[in-house]
Amino acid sequence: MTEDLLRVEGLRTVFKTSAGLVRAVDGVDLSVPRGKTLGIVGESGCGKSMLSLSIMRLVPSPGRTVDGRVLLAGRDLLPLSAREMRMVRGGQIAMIFQEPMTSLNPVHTVGRQLVEAMQVHSPGLNAAALKEKAVAALKRVRIPSPERRFDEYPHQLSGGMRQRVMIAMALACEPRLLIADEPTTALDVTVQAQILDLLRELQAETGMSIILITHDLGVIAEMADEVAVMYGGQVVERTSARALFEDPQHPYTLGLLGSVPRLDESRERLLAIDGAVPPPFAFPDGCRFHPRCPFAIQACREALPPLRALGPGHEAACIRAPVEEALTLETAA
Repeated sequence: MTEDLLRVEGLRTVFKTSAGLVRAVDGVDLSVPRGKTLGIVGESGCGKSMLSLSIMRLVPSPGRTVDGRVLLAGRDLLPLSAREMRMVRGGQIAMIFQEPMTSLNPVHTVGRQLVEAMQVHSPGLNAAALKEKAVAALKRVRIPSPERRFDEYPHQLSGGMRQRVMIAMALACEPRLLIADEPTTALDVTVQAQILDLLRELQAETGMSIILITHDLGVIAEMADEVAVMYGGQVVERTSARALFEDPQHPYTLGLLGSVPRLDESRERLLAIDGAVPPPFAFPDGCRFHPRCPFAIQACREALPPLRALGPGHEAACIRAPVEEALTLETAA
């Protein structure tokens, strides 16, 4: 038994388009410990969702994963046949997709969609047993009157309820790994807190590992044990959640943290990261963040920096890290 439930090594997913080769996921390495939560954070367009689809082998055409390994408990998922992978999805890895309003089929009842997800992994159960299991799944995610909700359609549920249904579908077959892609998007803060509390409680009950994809650093601070910061289809910083907030080392991470208001600080203006994430078919030479980086020097434009260790369990892809040294040099200049 390895300490890590999931290991991703050198994963590359590309799309061939008329605009050029889109490198959506470009050499990603990360790991998810058993029973822990890995937070993946970054701006829109950094490759977070495409990474999750690559792990699940759900990359839409014309995209394809061209390199790397996805090891679940030591078993590489990429060489598996389509039939073998269908047994892994739901049974061993499950995913909560973005936007529960559009992820559920509006013409089928909640119960039918739950039962359909269970039939593949519980072929021996009859209709009555499947319904009983589906109602239990709804009850497990704290949906009131689960027997009545079983026969209702998605449009009859609130956004928070639909998100709970999505969680129930994902956990119905008790997977070892749950990928939650922006699970609190479009929910108000009260419902968001309830959903996060629910995920935390279910993790404690089942011992599952979680990959939590979000752009919200507050969610990361509350939920994650370890964090991977993504930019330009790559991981640019990887460390524990505590170290990320107390001692960020990549300029991009500094920018993300500086753009969040804090109650313990008084600032007239929040930090903003100039520019925008470059399109994945037109990444700049060298470090992909250098056009937006206040610490960039000529060497940053010449070579793509690899992740390197800066301390125990802390890696960053920046030639000017540690950041304290870069700040000292800028001040002296």
